[in-house]
Amino acid sequence: MNSDSIHIGPPDIATLHEAGWSDAAIYYAITVCALFNFYNRWIDASGVHALSDEAHRAGGKRSARFGYVRTPPGE
Repeated sequence: MNSDSIHIGPPDIATLHEAGWSDAAIYYAITVCALFNFYNRWIDASGVHALSDEAHRAGGKRSARFGYVRTPPGE
């Protein structure tokens, strides 16, 4: 629904509630989708280069081991 998000409304939210989603879960899902949309558009417009497959693999291993939290060196 990215290209038609203006039409997301109460019936869509009701469907999610019926499936067991809380308001907080819906809020976070919408927020994640909106941020990825922003990031993708920003990357496309700014000329940021995609990561190599090797860099993605290394990032995946790092995330699997340490999670998404990054602490400064020495902490």
